[in-house]
Amino acid sequence: MDCNIWSKGVKALLLLMTAASLFSCTDTLESDVVVYSNDFSDLDLQGFENGRFLVFENDTVVGYYHNEELAVNLSDMPAHNLLKVTLEILIHDTWDGNTSDGVSGPDQWFFGIDNEEVFRTSFSNSPCESTYCLYQSYPDSFSQTNKPKTGAIQTNMPGLCIFGTVPNYTTRYSISKIVEHSKSSTRIYMNSDLVATNSPDPKCDESWSLAKITVEALILK
Repeated sequence: MDCNIWSKGVKALLLLMTAASLFSCTDTLESDVVVYSNDFSDLDLQGFENGRFLVFENDTVVGYYHNEELAVNLSDMPAHNLLKVTLEILIHDTWDGNTSDGVSGPDQWFFGIDNEEVFRTSFSNSPCESTYCLYQSYPDSFSQTNKPKTGAIQTNMPGLCIFGTVPNYTTRYSISKIVEHSKSSTRIYMNSDLVATNSPDPKCDESWSLAKITVEALILK
């Protein structure tokens, strides 16, 4: 197959896609419409389930959560056959990544669309030294192995609760996934499976917040 002629839109799309089987060399991106975008600066939680505001580092976000589902419902979306969801999340305090002791980890985060889980991974805020390193899965799915904070877009923020005065204990990530989707409405949910049985206050020990969400409806032919 001659793959020399690609549209610029498809090239950009391929950099972000998670399933190469969705595309071929002859695909054309015919439409890309942002149907929803919210950085919560306008204090708007319309359509959200279990949404609550948190001011963190002078920024209004939605948080903070420990093994609680957060979801947003969208309707009246334009015609599309793919949905692209980009989530900017904050990982607070003592996430232990792939640790498998059942006491302090593993610490996983996941999101899904409608009734289908799209992506599950783990995060670690642990220091990484030659003699001690708690690895995470991100930017890969659980349970791949990467160094703590791999793929982060910001790492220099303090923790939120138990490490609220300690630098480098909140990490910001931008997660973008594309899935097949054609319905005019959708429900996007986020949650975590955090293990902190050794903590008297698990929510203060490790939590997460949502800083931004963008949803795009795509037509690829």
